[in-house]
Amino acid sequence: MATSQPSAQTIQLNNIQLYYEAYNMEQKRPVFVLLHGFLSSTFSYRRLIPLLANDFSIIAIDLPPFGKSEKSTRFRYTYQNLARLVIDLLHHFQIQTCTLVGHSMGGQICLYIARMQPQLVREMILLSSSGYLGRVKWSLSLSTYIPCFHLYVKRYLYKQGVETNLRQVVHDYSLVDDEMKKGYEEPFYDPQMFKALTRFIRHREGDLPTSELRQIDTRTLLLWGENDRIVPMEIGKRLHNDLANSIFLSFPNTGHLLQEEKPEDVYRQIAHFIR
Repeated sequence: MATSQPSAQTIQLNNIQLYYEAYNMEQKRPVFVLLHGFLSSTFSYRRLIPLLANDFSIIAIDLPPFGKSEKSTRFRYTYQNLARLVIDLLHHFQIQTCTLVGHSMGGQICLYIARMQPQLVREMILLSSSGYLGRVKWSLSLSTYIPCFHLYVKRYLYKQGVETNLRQVVHDYSLVDDEMKKGYEEPFYDPQMFKALTRFIRHREGDLPTSELRQIDTRTLLLWGENDRIVPMEIGKRLHNDLANSIFLSFPNTGHLLQEEKPEDVYRQIAHFIR
C-alpha cells in the first residue's frame, strides 16, 4: 500500500532553497516528477498524487519562487535555470530516468529538461502546457527595474483576487471552495514573493520555438481541457504537431486545471499511456 504522507524537504541547489515532496522513494518504482504552473505549487496536484502513489514513486517540486520554495531576490528565474534545478535534484537522488508531468508553465519546464538532457526523461505527460509564448516586451522588462514595481504586481494580483483567478482556470465553479482558495493563496503571504515575482517577469526567456520542439523525440502524452481559457486547445494541437512522438487527448467540460477537475480521468489516461 502506498503511503499518503509525503517526505517534505528543502534542499540548497544553485544558491536557492528548493522545496519538494517525495512519495514512496524507498520503493523501487518508476519515478514521476510533478511540476506545477505559474502562480501555483505542488498543491495543484493534491487530487492526482494519491492516485499516482498507488503505482509510482513521486517527487513533487515547488518551482521557485512559488509554493514553499525560496523567494530569492538573487536567483535568475529563467526557464533554463528552473529546468537545471530539477535536473540537479534528480541527480541528487541518483535517478537515471523518470517520467515528467508538467501543468501549464510546468509543461514548458518539462520540454526544456527533455531538450537539455533527453536521456533523463523516459516520457512526458503535459497537462495544458504553455507553448509558443515569447519573451516579455522590453518595455515591461524595463519597468521591473523601477524600485516599487513589485508593489504594482502585488496590487494587480490582489485586485483580481484568488477566487476570480481560480474561476478562470476551472470549468466547474463549484470546485472553488475555501480549502482550494486557501491552498492557492497561502504562498503569497510571504512579503518577498512579489519582489521575486518581479524578477521572474524580467528573466523569463520565453517558450521553446518550433525548431527546438521538433528536435524533441521523447514519448509525450498531451492532455487538455476543451474549455481551457488560459491555454486554448489549439496550443495543444500545435504542440502535438511539433512533437513528433506525441499523443493528444482532450476532456470535455474541463478547464485549464484539469488535474483538479478530472483527476481520475487524467490518471486513467496516464496509466494507459505508461503501460
